[in-house]
Amino acid sequence: MASVTETVAILGAGAWGTALAVHLARTPAPPDIVLWARDARQAKSMRLARENKRYLPGIALPRPISIATDAAGAAAATASIVIVATPIAGLLDIVHAIRHQTRVPLAWLGKGFVVDVSAPAGFTLAHRIVAPLWDAPVAVISGPSFAEEVAAGRPTAISVAATDPDFAERLARRLRGDSLRAYVSDDMTGVEVGGAVKNVLAIAAGASDGLGFGHNARAALITRGLAETGRLSAALGGKRETLMGLAGLGDLVLTCTGDLSRNRRVGLGLARGGALPDVLATIGHVAEGVAAAKAAHALAGALGIEMPIASAVFRVLYENLSPKRAVASLLAREPSREFD
Repeated sequence: MASVTETVAILGAGAWGTALAVHLARTPAPPDIVLWARDARQAKSMRLARENKRYLPGIALPRPISIATDAAGAAAATASIVIVATPIAGLLDIVHAIRHQTRVPLAWLGKGFVVDVSAPAGFTLAHRIVAPLWDAPVAVISGPSFAEEVAAGRPTAISVAATDPDFAERLARRLRGDSLRAYVSDDMTGVEVGGAVKNVLAIAAGASDGLGFGHNARAALITRGLAETGRLSAALGGKRETLMGLAGLGDLVLTCTGDLSRNRRVGLGLARGGALPDVLATIGHVAEGVAAAKAAHALAGALGIEMPIASAVFRVLYENLSPKRAVASLLAREPSREFD
């Protein structure tokens, strides 16, 4: 049972951060929850309406949730656990801002790669940068989890991987509730790779559907995409079997097929002839697969592995290749043995 003094600070009041705060407030022994918003106007609106009208309209914010707008470090300083709920691109800025103000365990929700100028590809996994900087265990929370459904209390299962097994278990217990199951993984690399690359593949799936290629094509894309995700995970030291779990196959299927998927909507918009900036503006949320495509393409080249679907998405996003030509280039590849 949670201590009455336990406080969870969630840094980032977007859809996922807000949804997780709502979920935690509904658990049988809820902690004190501090939800930190960078935008003071948004925070004021959330306090008055008890609702995040911008990112999660229609979901009431239960009273255990307090809204903070002071510096992120102030919100983190009194917490027992800190969860960063920004997109992955904002993770390192938050870590640097708060690392000297708290020494409690840290977790994050963002999915993707982070910039690492010292790495051959220029990108790496978040835990490989954050763990050496942080004076306590760190963890990643991943898996098939649309924010809207978590906030609505619909059944969800996620994966938690940490640098310390005891923290992984503690965090999973803290996250579990009537509608949410949290499983523990010992493979941070595999969990992070699965969460990052599935967003790239969802863009491809959306483009395929937008071009009218049908269910067979989508199923093939998901399956072959899972294979290239496994190659990248193995090359980075992860376990291929992790990709058969929630952070791999589970999240991949959800993001490639679910209508709430931002990255799938990017692919749909591009297939309809939209320019990338216009498509992203229409979505109104960060689609992490756009940045992840550049990182996956660079990592594949640096590691000498084949990731044809991810590379095709990169060319569509950054080299003005049309989605139709991208699919044609994939179909023109000579098939090899399926499990090589």
